[in-house]
Amino acid sequence: MTRANKIYMQSNVRERIFLIGLLLALLVIAILSVTLGRYSIAPGVLYDCLYSFFTGQPLDEDAQQAQLVLLVVRIPRILLCMMVGAALAASGAAYQSLFRNPMVSPDILGVTSASAVGAALGILLSLPVLVTHALSFTFGIIAVIVVVSIAKAITGGGRLNLVILILAGVVISSLFTAIISLIKFVADGDQKLPEIVFWLMGSFARSGGYYNVGVMFFSLLGGLIPLFLIRWRINALAFGEEEAQAMGINTRQTTFIIAACATLLTATAVSLCGCIGWVGLLVPHICRFFVGPNFRILLPVSIVGGALFMLLVDNVCRTLISGELPVGVITSLLGAPVFLSMLFYRRKEWS
Repeated sequence: MTRANKIYMQSNVRERIFLIGLLLALLVIAILSVTLGRYSIAPGVLYDCLYSFFTGQPLDEDAQQAQLVLLVVRIPRILLCMMVGAALAASGAAYQSLFRNPMVSPDILGVTSASAVGAALGILLSLPVLVTHALSFTFGIIAVIVVVSIAKAITGGGRLNLVILILAGVVISSLFTAIISLIKFVADGDQKLPEIVFWLMGSFARSGGYYNVGVMFFSLLGGLIPLFLIRWRINALAFGEEEAQAMGINTRQTTFIIAACATLLTATAVSLCGCIGWVGLLVPHICRFFVGPNFRILLPVSIVGGALFMLLVDNVCRTLISGELPVGVITSLLGAPVFLSMLFYRRKEWS
């Protein structure tokens, strides 16, 4: 065995150990999360509720109330929370690999704001859920196309410059934010406006229910399965379009698949739970620090890491105060300093 093969095998072992560790941590935190909240559930009561659910064993009145909270409120919320975190993190990892830069995320590209416009329109017009999702996805795709087109036009069609890409994303994001403000201005102040404002802050408080869990689950399948199938193509794109084309890869088709899948994941999360920012930037960046840029392992690690991160943040929001903090507030408070540190770390590349 050559030294290079030995190093490669050791790296694979470390990556698998890290992924297994994340999965175990996610399982432990998920179990603990079921017991946390304004209505706490003791471990013994949790066992009795689950045992009764699977066996039909009768419960006393207090345990029946705990079982109702567990099955109707807490479990669907935790499932949705994990899936949204996984979707946002996977979307961020896909965008970063597509543009070959860890500074890119759905928030920076304006996808989150654009998807929020589509979902806010759906709320304003009382449209069906599927139509709202379609609007959110369409606006997200439009944002990506416009941002990339502006950046390429400024650079003359050459390789995308990160600073220009970020500035274009800021401009488009500001434009869609203004549209959201206009939607809030025309919304009914008694019903629609409070609903839109609460939703824009990002929260799982009103997003629970197995219907939303099902919608997010099938969106996850639709977005993640293609990304898993073309992981080797995404790795090839990291070397540049010319190198990928020399390997027989249809770069235009691959780019479209990546953008469509990442936007689908982001748009569904936004339409269900509101604007939860920075997860797509923060989680893949941290995961890349531990496992490297290889998308083959970065994608599953980001998925599990995003689910774990979102679950931890939601637990803080549910238990920090007597009420409940919006999840988007906490993720923004965590994400903004990390983004600034990344800017300082990479400042030499732009000087």
